[in-house]
Amino acid sequence: MSNTVKAILDAKGRDVVTAGPNTTVSEAAAILSKKKIGAIVIVGMENKIAGIFTERDVVHAIAKSGPACLNSSVASVMTAKVYRCNEATTVNELMELMTSRRFRHVPVETSGKLAGIISIGDVVKTRIAEVEREAEDIKAYIAG
Repeated sequence: MSNTVKAILDAKGRDVVTAGPNTTVSEAAAILSKKKIGAIVIVGMENKIAGIFTERDVVHAIAKSGPACLNSSVASVMTAKVYRCNEATTVNELMELMTSRRFRHVPVETSGKLAGIISIGDVVKTRIAEVEREAEDIKAYIAG
């Protein structure tokens, strides 16, 4: 049985670094650097997901507009079409989604509100633990 997003969040916590849509690209980049993270969820009213701002968004903005983009709002350069998951999503479903869509962070939404975030690192760590458990179970069965 595959682990779910709920199990991952229960183990790692539900804290998410967020910012408002008027945060500048420069401020958001500083947050990414200071917190040593790859994404900030951009939230609007009532903690609803408005977008996600990632390291890739910084790179694309600078490539397109040069250093002037640093004074722009994250709303103008963030990824507005955010793929979300819920607590019932499985690790295998997340792996497929992250691989096919080529992104490394998926916000978790419950009842239309931000409830956590899952990174590709969380998925890999969980999947490795599953494989190790399966190997131990097989060894125990063979040793019988």
